[in-house]
Amino acid sequence: MSETRSALPPKFDISHDDMDRVLARFYANVRRHPELGAVFGAHVKDWPAHEEKIGRFWRNAILHERQYDGFPQRVHLMAPEVKEHHFALWLGLFDDALTAELDAETAAKWSEIAHRIGRAFRMGIAQRDQPQDAPPKLF
Repeated sequence: MSETRSALPPKFDISHDDMDRVLARFYANVRRHPELGAVFGAHVKDWPAHEEKIGRFWRNAILHERQYDGFPQRVHLMAPEVKEHHFALWLGLFDDALTAELDAETAAKWSEIAHRIGRAFRMGIAQRDQPQDAPPKLF
């Protein structure tokens, strides 16, 4: 795919290679994780294709490249195996990969975005799994 950028500047400077290294480390750790490995494995059949797609997601979120087309929140909501507590595990592994692969400043900037997205996804899952007659959860 050719690179397509918007007029917006990147949220921070990072190369495609750096992003790819983070994602490769993260997904290798996910596959080994005793709980998340099964959750992801139930849905991801082609890991290289998945990593490439998620790479496009992050390039869009950070670099404003317009190559990602999808609805990740809906995908997670439609996966009954995905539970609210998985997001803390996911973010822990993601932060581990960021710390291992990037300088501290870049890792912190990417982590902030990941945690914001993770909170939104977690809230959606919590609402999905909440009994119909329960009072709303306030986050």
